[in-house]
Amino acid sequence: MALFEHPERHAVAVLVRDGLLPMEMGIVQRLFSQARSAGGEPLYEVRTCALTPGEVRTDADITINVAHGPEILAEAHTVVVPASDEDYEPTLDGTLSAPLAAAFALVRPGTRIASICTGSFVLAAAGLLDGRTATTHWRSADQFRQLHPSVRLDPDVLYTDDGEVLTAAGVASGIDLCLHMIRRDHGSAVANEVARGTVVPPHREGGQAQFIRRPVPECGHSSTATARQWALENLERPLTLRELAAKESMSVRTFTRRFRTETGISPLQWLTQQRVERARQLLEETDLSVDRIAADAGFGTAASLRQHLQSTLGVSPTAYRETFRGPVTVSVA
Repeated sequence: MALFEHPERHAVAVLVRDGLLPMEMGIVQRLFSQARSAGGEPLYEVRTCALTPGEVRTDADITINVAHGPEILAEAHTVVVPASDEDYEPTLDGTLSAPLAAAFALVRPGTRIASICTGSFVLAAAGLLDGRTATTHWRSADQFRQLHPSVRLDPDVLYTDDGEVLTAAGVASGIDLCLHMIRRDHGSAVANEVARGTVVPPHREGGQAQFIRRPVPECGHSSTATARQWALENLERPLTLRELAAKESMSVRTFTRRFRTETGISPLQWLTQQRVERARQLLEETDLSVDRIAADAGFGTAASLRQHLQSTLGVSPTAYRETFRGPVTVSVA
């Protein structure tokens, strides 16, 4: 007996586990269920399954009752694995539990498989991401790299598409990924209509990098600490390597070598990072114009600021400000 009732529709199975983040399951259910043909017919059939049918604990104060077990995976055209709070456990060793391994053994070759947030740990443990480009939530990126060095991790994007294996970065980027899959299956018109019905943008500008907070590190008592602290206090100035080295009474060559040893990057790369962080702070917390922010952060011109934000965060200053503050009345000061 077929577990999916409509063979003419694309079958989507959502594999949930204890500790489920319920919003992620809801995203998949809602978006795929809203996709319609020109004649108004549903294009997908979505079913939720668990490792064993019955109650599944979530990370909220609710449980969900799941009717299907993993056998439904054998009939799915697309399998989506949301995150679980268990993905954040420090005891993760990068391998699949026996029940998960048995569940993945049921998935047919050629099935499209996607993850949301730290669901990517499951795909990686199953060997599905080896040699592929993938993403995960930025807070889990270091742990992911340690457990799965054979995966090309890109923590700056909202989602990745590597053929039949796709990954989304965080909870809300599951929306971006589902719309992408719908767009890939049925075109932009269908995906855009789903986005309108759900009141979300069909495509978000930029990537996950704009959401990662990179606090200014403590300068401590290293041999370049004085120069770094002075630079942070004078970011608006056109600082030079010679000036920074002079603060530590070093040659440029010695200063550059020690700076890289202590920070992992060159002095100029570090300066750019700090200027981007200063610009982000001013865009989020003030009404200053982009020109003024460019000057205060040490980029000199608005064009230079736009170039650096676009290359590091994937968005323009205006788009970044609207994302984190909403529309503002810009001061001309």
